[in-house]
Amino acid sequence: MNARTRPAAHPDGAATTYREALREALRDALASDERVFLMGEDVGRYGGCFGVSLGLLEEFGPDRVRDTPLSESAFVGAGIGAALAGMRPIVEIMTVNFSLLALDQILNNAATLRHMSGGQLGVPLVIRMTTGAGRQLAAQHSHSLEGWYAHIPGIRVVAPATIDDARHLLPAALADPDPVLLFEHGSLYNASGTLDPAVRGVGLDRAMVRREGADVTVVAYGGCVPKALEAAEDLAGSGISAEVVDLRTLRPLDDATIIDSVRRTHRAVVVDEGWRSGSLSAEIESRICEQAFFDLDAPVERVCSAEVPIPYARRLEEAALPQPAGIVAAAQRAVG
Repeated sequence: MNARTRPAAHPDGAATTYREALREALRDALASDERVFLMGEDVGRYGGCFGVSLGLLEEFGPDRVRDTPLSESAFVGAGIGAALAGMRPIVEIMTVNFSLLALDQILNNAATLRHMSGGQLGVPLVIRMTTGAGRQLAAQHSHSLEGWYAHIPGIRVVAPATIDDARHLLPAALADPDPVLLFEHGSLYNASGTLDPAVRGVGLDRAMVRREGADVTVVAYGGCVPKALEAAEDLAGSGISAEVVDLRTLRPLDDATIIDSVRRTHRAVVVDEGWRSGSLSAEIESRICEQAFFDLDAPVERVCSAEVPIPYARRLEEAALPQPAGIVAAAQRAVG
């Protein structure tokens, strides 16, 4: 099959990838609601920079899958306008660093219009973007800025880490009356597996315990969830039972699931590909200390990216990012 021809659909239970699960979510949204359309740079003829929208232009036509000029502020603004007019736009921003060119639209318009209009105006907009490092794209294209956006009231921020969430988070995001930012970690696109036929919907409000444990809670999201699960497997070999909590939604955080886990394990490690200073990990650590301080048997540990622009050289890049070995070491310190 030619690399740029339309891929076939993958039914539940069949082998698929994170990329293909996202594509199926887009296809289903376009087919089931005529108000939905996709727009962004290279989403049409090229099939998306990361191949997520491959084949959708041929299936739904240029009115529903729209290639845009290279102006993030312009096409995010157009998406906001379309949402205000009753459409359900899905805007793709190629990589998270380019979203900074649309930050004014996201922060000052999308996030605020419902509140500034006294509830008269809603912006049911979904913005998808690739985030994270680990692919040797150097400093400009290796940011993890989800924590920045999780700081903003008026929007939801979600980070699917599994194939099932990649498939099922988009419908929930489209149903939300307010803007939803969906962060897809670039290292996950080729991750393979099967869709669970029992999963028919995923909410935007709850974290998920991906692995149960008794000795330490490991909190992660997005591209760090597989690393946390790998670390938990390594820890099991040394007799430490780690519980892995996948945040899924970064704003609003599901405090209840996090705190419930910490109260059972009495220790916590927070894994965040963002930089440590002013990070989402700092917010999570603060909430654990505020709500479960007397349940802790050890200080909360954090595993974050090094405080440097992400290097290009592979070994330096690997050294700068959270890795399973670092998560293992943090958990071992917590358990003592």
